Amino acid sequence: MAKSFKQLTEREIVALAISLEEEDGRILGDFAQGLRDSYPATANLLEEMREEENGHRASLIELYQARFGDHIPLIRRGDVKGFVARPPVWLAANIGPKAVRKTVEAMETETRHFYLTAMRHATHAPTRKLLGDLAEAEAKHSAAAELMEKEQLTPDVRVKEDEASKRIFLLQYVQPGLVGLMDGSVSTLAPLFAAAFATHNSWDAFLVGLAASVGAGISMAFAEALSDDGLLTGRGSPIVRGTVTGIMTTAGGIGHTLPFLISDFRVATGIAIAVVGIELGVISWIRQHYMNTPLLRAALQVVLSGILVFMAGILIGNS
Repeated sequence: MAKSFKQLTEREIVALAISLEEEDGRILGDFAQGLRDSYPATANLLEEMREEENGHRASLIELYQARFGDHIPLIRRGDVKGFVARPPVWLAANIGPKAVRKTVEAMETETRHFYLTAMRHATHAPTRKLLGDLAEAEAKHSAAAELMEKEQLTPDVRVKEDEASKRIFLLQYVQPGLVGLMDGSVSTLAPLFAAAFATHNSWDAFLVGLAASVGAGISMAFAEALSDDGLLTGRGSPIVRGTVTGIMTTAGGIGHTLPFLISDFRVATGIAIAVVGIELGVISWIRQHYMNTPLLRAALQVVLSGILVFMAGILIGNS
């Protein structure tokens, strides 16, 4: 059962402070390790901050040993009421430098508040002085981090980090999503319109389109997830990529399937064809905006493939 802060003795307060500094140092180290490859400047900043936390911890241990002996009880933040729970760093996949900086700032604010409260609670003069010094150090930490950020994260470095963020976003989300959207929008055209023109029945066409969309989504999700584990390619979690691909594949097929919920076959077909045109235009724009493919070339490639599949479906349905 967690204790309130007022129930802690000075011995327990110092032991808790040691635990907090150790935890903060490990979190900073984990963040630095996670950002090392893609964001080396931010990782260096975090390493410097970790060294400061280690210095704070050493000062606290020295004080504790002088007052209470060598045995330091394990008192963690979860044992004391009032602390904000922190999610494990190792669960935060693909966290970026901006999110890390915000998290670190929140950590420093909370730690400073703890030291200020602990200082008011302490009666032993050296302990009170150390806690006050650490509170002041935490207050300066944000300013020091800002200064180090200006020194280390130069405009050139920021550009490189932004480019790295964009590259990771492209590899892990845009590229799998685009592959799925293209496959869903194009591959489902043939079975959908073949069923539509073979039966001239909107509901039958809808069922075929729905089955084709969901089936293609499941197939593409597994194909993408099993293509690689992302360790060497930097494409991130296979589960995330597979999920993105599967959802976008299904969405690409569902878009031009939904119009066949309209009972009038001709109206439904006309709307479905218009939706196909919109889908192909969106795909062309995404390729131009994110993949740096010239818009005309992207449009020609996508539209040509869409027309060919669409015509195949019509020919098969009318045969």
